[in-house]
Amino acid sequence: MHEFFNFLIITCCIREIFMHVRLTELMTTERSVGLKLFPSDIQPIIDSRKCLDLCHLEYCHYFPCLQQNGKYADNPTIECKQSYCEAENVDHLYEMRTENGTTLWQMHTNRIERTKVGEKAVFRDLCLDSEGFPKRRLCMEQSEWQPLDNLTCYRGSELNTQVNHLINEIIGGQHNQVAELRHELSRWRGQLSLIDVFNIGNMFAHLMDQPQREATLGSELVGICLEVMASSSKVLRLSAKLNATNILLSKFEDYMDTLAPKMVPMEKCPSNTTMEAIQSEGSEVENVIFNQHGVHNLISGNLSVFFVNPQYDNITGIAIYSESSPDLYKSNSGFWYRFLRWNESLEQLRQETNLETATFMPQKLWSSLQVKGANYVVFKVYSYDSLFVETAEQRRRRPHSKILSISLPGMEGLTLPERLPFLLRNENLHQPNAGVISPGSGCGYWNYKTWLSDGVTTSNQGNMLHDPLIVCYAHHLTQFSFLLGASQKNVNLGSESLHYKILDYITIIGCFLSLIGLLGIFVMASLFRKFRESASTKVLLHLCAALTLQMLLFVILNIDEWTQNLSNFNGCLFLGALLHYSVLVVFIWMLIIAFLQYQRYVTVLGAQRPQRYILISSFVAWILPFLAVLSLVLVSPSLYKPHENGSLVTICYPSGKYLLYSVILPIIVITFANGWMVGCIIYSIHGTASLSVKRQRIFQELKLFVLLFFLLGLTWIFGICNYMQFGITFSYLFCLTATLQGFVLFIYFCIINKTNRKLWLSLIAGSSKYSQNGNRAVDSMESSFVKNISHI
Repeated sequence: MHEFFNFLIITCCIREIFMHVRLTELMTTERSVGLKLFPSDIQPIIDSRKCLDLCHLEYCHYFPCLQQNGKYADNPTIECKQSYCEAENVDHLYEMRTENGTTLWQMHTNRIERTKVGEKAVFRDLCLDSEGFPKRRLCMEQSEWQPLDNLTCYRGSELNTQVNHLINEIIGGQHNQVAELRHELSRWRGQLSLIDVFNIGNMFAHLMDQPQREATLGSELVGICLEVMASSSKVLRLSAKLNATNILLSKFEDYMDTLAPKMVPMEKCPSNTTMEAIQSEGSEVENVIFNQHGVHNLISGNLSVFFVNPQYDNITGIAIYSESSPDLYKSNSGFWYRFLRWNESLEQLRQETNLETATFMPQKLWSSLQVKGANYVVFKVYSYDSLFVETAEQRRRRPHSKILSISLPGMEGLTLPERLPFLLRNENLHQPNAGVISPGSGCGYWNYKTWLSDGVTTSNQGNMLHDPLIVCYAHHLTQFSFLLGASQKNVNLGSESLHYKILDYITIIGCFLSLIGLLGIFVMASLFRKFRESASTKVLLHLCAALTLQMLLFVILNIDEWTQNLSNFNGCLFLGALLHYSVLVVFIWMLIIAFLQYQRYVTVLGAQRPQRYILISSFVAWILPFLAVLSLVLVSPSLYKPHENGSLVTICYPSGKYLLYSVILPIIVITFANGWMVGCIIYSIHGTASLSVKRQRIFQELKLFVLLFFLLGLTWIFGICNYMQFGITFSYLFCLTATLQGFVLFIYFCIINKTNRKLWLSLIAGSSKYSQNGNRAVDSMESSFVKNISHI
């Protein structure tokens, strides 16, 4: 059947050729005799599009093909495939949402540039779909653009627009704008979306295609990569669907390699200066030059590039350390390093403490490479694997060391004549449960799809989980890392997403429990007059009201169906501002309670509170945060707009520096102030008692500490640690404790407390004895929340 199908295609090709020849003869006759053999509107078209038909290219390579200059191509199979779709303007609609939630459409004239056949072109101005992916247009085999029907686009965020504008200028030849792009990305750190990563990758590809490479761009490009590395893993995984991370990574590596002759030229530098350190204003990247060693470094905390010319000082390697020791160079990014010569001892190097990663080319290997034409060595060190994104659903192995990239500019794809040694720190020792030994564990390399191990050997495979330094050997050059088989909790590429889902469930369950507990406190206050008339209870009820508002908002914003309906900006703005307000109110009430307890138990025993202190406290806690949030909403409501990261939309809440100054900073200050006052209270109570009394009170004091820990919001210490990225453990601790605040208050004040428990018993049993005892006991509650704990 296949042969018959081929026969039909070849027959079709022969017929097409015959028709082409016949048409050519007729057109020649028409021109020679001056007659019109064809009507003007039915003139035969003979151009390059004919030869781009698949059957012509595959079976009839001699079929004529017209090039752009009107001449026939010598090799139609190759040259016709290099045809282009010419640049053109495209009219389309922009869909926009106003701040009041209405949808507007605006006609816009966009442009699409000249593109090779078979490639997809992006629009000059952003044209995104509803999930944040760029809409692209295919240049088809007939050198014609893919037809567009009723094209409608989204503009993207302010950041997307600014990044796209700067990259258009860079692609247009204004390479001085690379520094401005790096500065703009640092201003929006952590907020890039997939279209930004995609555009940055295209920019790297454009710079790599230029005939001249600019050494001055080196540090700026490293800085841009740093900002992309700071993006969320979800954004980078979405970007990988467009191959954006691979394009960015490969073009960055290629560009750095081409800079080697300019960074460390073959002619020795005449300068008498042994070391020069330069750092651009606002940049994290150090530009360090060692003239006497023939080394030029671009150094930062998460990504560093080392250019080496071994002819200067026989240096063929680099070693990175986590701690200082003699003969090491210190970077501003918090690590130390030194250069390795070709006669280095691998065993001695392996015994060095605090070594993170190292590699060098032994003399025999380097001599062989010099014969083949090697002149330079370029090392790149990545602190983590954010740019190495696998698109597979299952990840069998993950890097557990720094990623070390080694290259010989101009000798790509070379098989090394001798083994290249390199050492990698086993970071699994810091997280012993992060990986498991599997058949694929060991040293491996990145092939721009996944991590592989063929051609790479690991010397100490028997004790990989516990050996601090892993020694590896390779016969080719690329990016290397130490790989461990992922544990069950990390086996899926979406393990981080799994953590988020678990944390969401914990948050929702904890909030529901707290709401039930807070409802119990309100029910108790409504049933027992003397309980609600107590001044301490009034303060408690204010805190409970603020907590109820906060817990309800947490539940609403953690349910996907609600979050997805926040496209109406007015509703989104209202919920975001209300959540911001509730957080501030809760923390001010907790600060007031902490101050009252500190005043009673530390400053002066029995001190008198000012008249109407509850009214004053209510004004401070309820009105001042309202005025602060209202002013922020009126001055700049766009601060509460959700930020799009591909298909992900964050909640409506301040971000960037506004999040830091209006939310994070107040929380940190109040939490640590409360923690200090709790410490003073416990010390004051414990320190004034005798040794025998201390032993008797230790259990009560422990319960007191637990109550104050939840009452005064010290659970937010875990939230601060999570914000500072100390690990996923603090996320779980925060969600488990902070969301249970209302429930714990109910347990302590309504169940454990003997005085209040008698009130419930009196209600249930209807006993006058319980009622009288309960009423007398309630009078004693005026002292403080903390005094209630003494009845436990």
